[in-house]
Amino acid sequence: MPSLGSSPTHWPVVAWIRLRLPPAPPVMMLTGGLPPPPDPPLDLLTTEPVVTDPRKRIYAHEEEAEGGVVRLVWDADDPEFLEAEFRLPFYGGRLPGERVRAFWQAVKARTTSLGPLAIDGADPMP
Repeated sequence: MPSLGSSPTHWPVVAWIRLRLPPAPPVMMLTGGLPPPPDPPLDLLTTEPVVTDPRKRIYAHEEEAEGGVVRLVWDADDPEFLEAEFRLPFYGGRLPGERVRAFWQAVKARTTSLGPLAIDGADPMP
């Protein structure tokens, strides 16, 4: 999974999950032209500039959790997916299962307002 934007935490990504968001309601256009860009699915997501492409609209949120950093990322160009990364100063082997489950629970706690979300991909799977 490519990391979107640039995280202030430079620890390696030891686990990630890609969630499929429910479809957004259609935009009602009162005038001609292009529809406005979509809003981020969670209020806690803030704009994160992409220095290599200023047109790109990335929204992210980072917070310390489970002894590492949980990072949620949403790309306005790919609005049907929300990605989450778990970063730790952990450089060897696979992440233990209980740490993966704790990461998944941390992500679930932050996305409960969106309802049940389908998993599009993850590594490692719990």
